[in-house]
Amino acid sequence: MITEIAILNIKNQQSQEFEINFSKAEKFISKMSGYIHHELLKCVEQEDKYLLVVRWKTLEDHTIGFRKSEEYIEWKKLLHRFYDPFPTIEYYTEVRF
Repeated sequence: MITEIAILNIKNQQSQEFEINFSKAEKFISKMSGYIHHELLKCVEQEDKYLLVVRWKTLEDHTIGFRKSEEYIEWKKLLHRFYDPFPTIEYYTEVRF
């Protein structure tokens, strides 16, 4: 399993509209092959900052399956105009001891 992490900085005073659009966009990501779960967390200290956490079966499920899909085009239309700056995406795996 891969965990995708994105810190989303939203343009000033656009958080409410972003949240409305995210509620529409999440249906596109959640039906993708390899998708497991996602969470959108709102920062307590900074009004227009969010953390997006998405769990995928494999890295390629996100980087190829989702990013090269028609669903991603719809995701982009709904969300990408809100970001400033555009988020950096990082991927993590569980450390097991």
